[in-house]
Amino acid sequence: MATSDLLTLLSIGLIQLLAVISPGPSFLITARTAVAQSRADGIKVALGLGAGTVVWSSAALLGLNAVFHAVPVLFMGMKVAGALFLLYLAFRLLTSSDEGARKSVREGKADDALSFEGQGDKTGHPFVKGFLTQIANPKVVVFFGSIFIAMLPATVPMWMTLALIFIVSFNEVWWYSAVALFFGAGPVRAFYLKAKAWIDRITGLFLGALGLRLLWSAFDRPA
Repeated sequence: MATSDLLTLLSIGLIQLLAVISPGPSFLITARTAVAQSRADGIKVALGLGAGTVVWSSAALLGLNAVFHAVPVLFMGMKVAGALFLLYLAFRLLTSSDEGARKSVREGKADDALSFEGQGDKTGHPFVKGFLTQIANPKVVVFFGSIFIAMLPATVPMWMTLALIFIVSFNEVWWYSAVALFFGAGPVRAFYLKAKAWIDRITGLFLGALGLRLLWSAFDRPA
C-alpha cells in the first residue's frame, strides 16, 4: 500500500465529508424526521442515506460517468425521477395539516403533539425515505459524477474500491446519525413543535425549488 494511495483515500474522504456536512435535502429530511418522529427514525434515515451512497459510489467506480455520456436519456430519466421525489416531499410538507399539533402544544400536551406528528408524516419507512432522498439528491449526483471520479487514480485496485465505498458511506451514516441525535433532543423537538408551520413551509419551499430546478435541468438543452 503506497503512501500516495493513503493520501488519495484521505483526500477523497475529507472532501466528501465536507460535501456531506453542507446543508441540503438529506440534512432537512434527517432533521425533520428526528424532531417530528424520533431519534431512532432519524438514524434509520441516516442508514438509508448511507445505503444510497453505496449505490452512487459503486456506480461511479464502475464507470457511471461513461454510462451517462453514452446513454444521455438514462441520466435525464434519473434526474426527472429525483425531481419528482423532491417535489412529492415538498408537497407533503406544504399541505400537511398541523392544527392537531398546534392544539396539543397550546394545551401543554407535548407527547400528544409528537404522536400526532408521527401519524401525519406518511412518506414511508424512514430507511426507504433516506435511501430515495440520497438517490434523488442532485448534490450527490454532482459529487460522484464529477469530483469523486476526478480524484481517483488512473487504476483503482479492488482494496481501494472497497475502502472508498466504506469511507464515503460511513461519513454519511455517522454525520446524519449525529444530526438525528441532536435534533431529536427534547428542547429541539419542543421548539420545532412551536415553529412547525413556518419550518415545514420553508423546508417545503426549499425542496420544491430544488425539485423544479432539477426538473428544468433535465430537459434543458445546451445552446
